[in-house]
Amino acid sequence: MADSRQFVPLAEACPPFFVGVDVGGTNIKIGVVDDLGRPLNATHIATQVEKGPQAAVARAGEAVRKVVSEAGLEWGAIARVGLGTPGTMDVPRGILLEPGNLPGWWNFPIRDALSQATGAGVTFGNDAGAAAYGEFWVGSGRVLHSMVMFTLGTGVGGGIIIGDLSVEGENSAGSELGHMIIDCNDNARLCSCGKTGHLEAYASASSVVKRTHEVLRGGRPSSLADRTAACEELTALMIDEEAERGDALALEIVLDTARYLGIGITSAMHAIDPQGVVIGGAMTFGQHTTATGRRFLERVKEEVGRRAFPFLAQRTAIDYASLGGDAGFIGAAGLARRAYLLQKT
Repeated sequence: MADSRQFVPLAEACPPFFVGVDVGGTNIKIGVVDDLGRPLNATHIATQVEKGPQAAVARAGEAVRKVVSEAGLEWGAIARVGLGTPGTMDVPRGILLEPGNLPGWWNFPIRDALSQATGAGVTFGNDAGAAAYGEFWVGSGRVLHSMVMFTLGTGVGGGIIIGDLSVEGENSAGSELGHMIIDCNDNARLCSCGKTGHLEAYASASSVVKRTHEVLRGGRPSSLADRTAACEELTALMIDEEAERGDALALEIVLDTARYLGIGITSAMHAIDPQGVVIGGAMTFGQHTTATGRRFLERVKEEVGRRAFPFLAQRTAIDYASLGGDAGFIGAAGLARRAYLLQKT
């Protein structure tokens, strides 16, 4: 087993079992979970984007078989496989369309390719949507009837769950929350998708770094300037570290990011009216364990309180995700479980 997290022993697991596959630009995470959403085993492999999608799917298929075997299960115990991938897609047809961080993988029938590689039925969906479903199923959203999740990383992903249904939309782009408009000015920031004013251009890790570089070029004193002058690469993690150490500029950047996210959350609340909002992804500033993480969440809520209908601001729970990096494969497995249960009814 490649990971050190705690797994539920096979003797205590509840069948049937499902596999989740979470494809990212760097790694592919794979885990087998029981009917209660508890991992029995998990691993990851390098995506190796440059070798193409067919090679990645072949290696993922081998890893899926291995992770199931190491969990002590026969392959026949696996009811279904779930798959989450980034980028634009055609969910009903199982096709990756134009995933920006998977160059060379365009128009690839990834669902059917993984089904062929594993010999199992595959349920396909957006990676952020899968993470949202994981949080809804067994994470921070498990007590909610409906929720919206924002994932903060290199970009900003999103997932919308309403009554156990993951909202995909007519064109498989129903939960692209990172591309909602929060700035309609002519000089709005450019998003990675090529459009301007999107939330991702303000609240992603890449935008946090870009905004910080702009301020540092203006000569603003900061410990960040000292570290970059010493040839350290400016990252969102560095900004988080210096904010926690009390650097004024770093904390200002973090809290500005919270303000932008609060604007996006308010728009989602007014459009969807979910019972709760969950914030996850790689850039969550230590969540509740650090002063910066607590101030970030407080600032988000303050902005929502300023902009949302008062009764919505009071009634909508807003909190951090709890499954960490496992949310994607757990949620993908959960989507497979949902499809399996629907087939049996």
